[in-house]
Amino acid sequence: MIINLFDSHAHYTSPRFDDDRAAVLAALPQQGVVGVLCCGTDVPDSRAAIALAEQYDYMFAAAGVHPHEATHGMDGLCELLQHPKCMAAGEMGLDYHYDFSPRDVQQAIFTAQLELAHVMDKPVVIHCRDAFADTLAILREFAPLRGVMHCFTGSVEFMREILPLGLHIGLGGAVTFNNARKPIEVAAAVPLDRLLLETDAPYMAPVPHRGKRCDSTHIAVIAEKIAAVRGMDAQDLLDACADNAHTLFLS
Repeated sequence: MIINLFDSHAHYTSPRFDDDRAAVLAALPQQGVVGVLCCGTDVPDSRAAIALAEQYDYMFAAAGVHPHEATHGMDGLCELLQHPKCMAAGEMGLDYHYDFSPRDVQQAIFTAQLELAHVMDKPVVIHCRDAFADTLAILREFAPLRGVMHCFTGSVEFMREILPLGLHIGLGGAVTFNNARKPIEVAAAVPLDRLLLETDAPYMAPVPHRGKRCDSTHIAVIAEKIAAVRGMDAQDLLDACADNAHTLFLS
């Protein structure tokens, strides 16, 4: 059995786990999962992520405001970031694909969270969709950073702009998709010590589970694909990425 699965980005507070959340989470350690970062999308969801982290030794939380929820504000976020099992600030960033929040509001809330993370010395979990230029410009204001560009969908060239800022690259189920040219190129090129594995559970399930609910056991499938691209053993990849996650979030 493949072991040492560290899921650096999941959303176990999602309603899609309401029917069997306790059973799923209780079973994960027996299936090789050694760590999960459960990421909040607004203040109430971040509070729920922390509550889950309190229940499971292997689970940790990130508290933040997703760009979709930027209009809800971030009152109470500072208090959540002080919790001993809250290991990162996020999920935060910019999303111009859906524009569920006005872009100026997204930018303001993103900047405010980066400022807060800097003051509190927390790594950051960054979301970026169709907003590469503005995301990069804002991140450069706060470099050097500690954190991860989660669910990275950019090019190798954009990755090379991100790495000098101090960020890791998070790759997940998209590397297994049929049209995954850019994620595959990034998987081959990213330095091993800057790579994190993630599921974004319950979303982004890898092939052959695409269209189904994702969970942290799917890290094994993602690792096998990336390891094949890199010409290395999947367990060696998992071990390296788990070490990266521990160093970034738990050290």
